[in-house]
Amino acid sequence: MANTPAPAPADTDLEAMLARALGKAAPEAAAPVEVDPATQRCGYVAIVGKPNVGKSTLLNALVGQKVSITSRKAQTTRHRITGIRTVAASQFIFVDTPGFQTRHGNALNRSLNKTVLGAVADVDLILFVVEAGHFNLADAKVLSLLPPNVPVVLLANKLDQVHRRGELAPWLRSMQERHPFAEFVPMSAKAPKDIERLFGICEKYLPQQPWIHDPEDLTDRSERFMAAEMVREKLFRLTGDELPYTSTVVIDRFEEEGQLRRIAATIVVEREGHKGMVIGDKGEKLKRIGTEARVELEKLWGGKVFLELWVKVRSGWADDDARVRSFGYE
Repeated sequence: MANTPAPAPADTDLEAMLARALGKAAPEAAAPVEVDPATQRCGYVAIVGKPNVGKSTLLNALVGQKVSITSRKAQTTRHRITGIRTVAASQFIFVDTPGFQTRHGNALNRSLNKTVLGAVADVDLILFVVEAGHFNLADAKVLSLLPPNVPVVLLANKLDQVHRRGELAPWLRSMQERHPFAEFVPMSAKAPKDIERLFGICEKYLPQQPWIHDPEDLTDRSERFMAAEMVREKLFRLTGDELPYTSTVVIDRFEEEGQLRRIAATIVVEREGHKGMVIGDKGEKLKRIGTEARVELEKLWGGKVFLELWVKVRSGWADDDARVRSFGYE
């Protein structure tokens, strides 16, 4: 019987790293205690990757509440979304970014890419999110933009969709050849234990300094901004692939009366035909968008919401730099 050759040292190291990464236990949740400011850590962690790789789902899981919208449609995230989570003595300021755009060159996409580059320029750690076992030209484009002086964690998301874990070791070897990653974290953003484990991994990269935000804060975005984002999420989810990604939402009025919030918003589309898609038969689609957004906002804020929606056509807005800025894009 022929002897099975021993794995090469490099392979052995990779297998050991994979075993450690998959086997680390989640830290125990610490009871709230008074934290000495001298022991506090606080830093910025950018979440980057190509479109639709799970960045917003990851951010929401890390914060423990929805602060970034999600849908199956690419280019759902369009802004720099900041999520805040304070764990024991450490405050994590997570920055979700749009997926870097390589297929379209209009004004909107130039704005999105500018947001990505701005987010990674001045952070303490970068989480580079890819699908476990996969890497393509879109991933490579994002990786090429990362600054060389910031540590990068390779976050292999959607691990639950990998059927043969043994294939991850050679994939990891190929990834290490592409970039000197500081850590390798295979995980699923939908697994609470994986999320808790990630806090422990990121913590050591945060500088020792006082917290920037109140420990109860979850985002630095305004309620007005969150209202527009929630309507846009329901718009994309309920229209599917029929509606072009260039549709957007503008808040026309936002008023607070005690626990009641009155909001008027306009859904902006590029063509008359798109307007019909959004309104639907006898206005049913628009009504459902409004209802689902209202329910989500009431859950988010813990109060009643009165939401009015209109639909307007603004042809070519995504190719107009001035109009892109007027709609709130950086």
